[in-house]
Amino acid sequence: MAGKTRGYAHRIDIVAPPASVWAGLLDPALIARWMGPGARVKAKLGGSYYVAPEGGFEREAHIDVFDRGRRLRLIYQHPAGLPEFDGAIVEDFLLEQEGETTIVRLLGSGIPEGKPWDQYYMKLRFGWERSLARLKVLLEMKPRKDENTP
Repeated sequence: MAGKTRGYAHRIDIVAPPASVWAGLLDPALIARWMGPGARVKAKLGGSYYVAPEGGFEREAHIDVFDRGRRLRLIYQHPAGLPEFDGAIVEDFLLEQEGETTIVRLLGSGIPEGKPWDQYYMKLRFGWERSLARLKVLLEMKPRKDENTP
């Protein structure tokens, strides 16, 4: 029997097309600019997703749903150093275009309740809030004109 779990939900509106947001979520070079260096992604159904966000913990997932430009669902491997549990930690990214804006919804679930998991839960919940804000800034940045260019 599985214990109680908790989750989180984030929404961020990014003034960029879904293809750009999709690339931001999956391109290791772009991930390095908004989350941290060292990402490894096999961007396909059944592929893998590895990130090491700033703050010192690594996360590795299996890509369970891969609907290009619309939905990415990640099922994470059990985090090192935390108690075993019957279940899975899942993050589901849902993208929807509304005019020139892409609405990004992130739904995280499956994090066990209990003191050993509290810090991990808080890192995920607030870490994603900051990371998605950095992704928004990155994708909405206007290229700077080189001062030496007419």
